[in-house]
Amino acid sequence: MLHRLLVHVLAEKNQFSEKICDKLPEISMETRRSPANKVPTIESWLRKHTLAYTGATGHLFIHSIRDGTLDLTLFKRWMEQDYIFERALVPFAASVLVKAWKASDDGSDMEAILGGMASLNDELAWFKNEASKWGISLSGIVPHDAIIRYCRFMESLMGLEVEYTVAITAVWAIQTVYHDGFIHCSEEDSKKPKELRETCKRWASDAFGDYCLSLQEIANMCLEKAPDDVVSKAEVVFLSVLEHEVEFWNMGYGKA
Repeated sequence: MLHRLLVHVLAEKNQFSEKICDKLPEISMETRRSPANKVPTIESWLRKHTLAYTGATGHLFIHSIRDGTLDLTLFKRWMEQDYIFERALVPFAASVLVKAWKASDDGSDMEAILGGMASLNDELAWFKNEASKWGISLSGIVPHDAIIRYCRFMESLMGLEVEYTVAITAVWAIQTVYHDGFIHCSEEDSKKPKELRETCKRWASDAFGDYCLSLQEIANMCLEKAPDDVVSKAEVVFLSVLEHEVEFWNMGYGKA
């Protein structure tokens, strides 16, 4: 299902895919075989699932913002739905904070997650401010099916039976897809409309990128210590996030 959703997106995205690959360190076969220089799990997933990752971060919705061709009516629709998503992200992040408190022996985990939750409060305030600029009412929004499925997915990861490693991997993936996508909109040759510059700047910022990197470091440390079955669960969750992101972008682009 994921491949069918992505194949039409990637037909014209080979160049963007190469950019993603160029960001990843070159790993020799000798290095891969060396336990002391083992490739971190997330980096290995990004190589293994380049097609899926590029489909989520280089979607036509993102490209249309970058090229200045997106119908702003569609952007307003996307913003309404993203507000619903951001609200649902708050309790999910809170549940991950509790898991970190119980499962992690590194206090910096909680600090990073707590900092992310504080930024979510700022994010919701930003949405309200932007909504007033766009003439959007944030009350009474009917959630799209893609958002309902995405929110239910996050809720499914809040259960006590879900390992911290799996949950923190999901947080990393959710945030990083946004960051890497909007970085593409903020390249020097971008033709994004002036109305969307603030949006692109917000999610492509260095501060947000640093937060995503801190989540990646935490997730990699957890994955390194996790048993194989938990690592497998986390990989499935990573791919599920990519699938939900593509459905979300599809909705924003008017294809769902």
